Amino acid sequence: MFSDKPTLTGERVVLCPVGPEHADGLWKLVTDPETRRLTGSHAPADRDAVTRWYASRRAHDDRLDLAICDAGDGAYVGEVVLNELDPENLACNLRIALIGPRAYGKGYGTEAIRLTLAHAFEEAGLHRVSLEVFAFNARAHHVYEKVGFVREGVLRDALRWDGEWHDAIVMSVLAPDWKAHRGRPALSSPAPGGEELP
Repeated sequence: MFSDKPTLTGERVVLCPVGPEHADGLWKLVTDPETRRLTGSHAPADRDAVTRWYASRRAHDDRLDLAICDAGDGAYVGEVVLNELDPENLACNLRIALIGPRAYGKGYGTEAIRLTLAHAFEEAGLHRVSLEVFAFNARAHHVYEKVGFVREGVLRDALRWDGEWHDAIVMSVLAPDWKAHRGRPALSSPAPGGEELP
């Protein structure tokens, strides 16, 4: 389903298939303390394993791993992934991570998700894309709602971080939803802190 590894271009970002050329950026991503907290990544990273991981992603047709690069200067700012493919039910999971606070608030994540969902529904023919977001990550939760994800439920105490338990919120967007709003549904609430995200 994901044998085609496209390059997707927006105004702010270019999404391209990950490869060994992105290993330095991925290393910064997986070692950034805030990114690790927001993604619940406990395991220490190994640089050689990171390089091997990115070098092997293009060979997998059951997932789509895309580097998020700034459209202006080409800098790697994160990754967006469609994985956990269920071909019988035309469903998969989405995950995204940006390199720490220096990549936040610039619209990279919003545009990357919209581009990825457009590909998932319009090109790959999926019916459902789901994700989990930790309850403490209000910024991401808002962005997911902004692009059309709907809250489905809560996984209680899904993450233990620094000795405290945190819930994960399960969200999804369906092909009919996407067709109706193309990632721009009406929002019912402003972003945390009242700021408007692009």
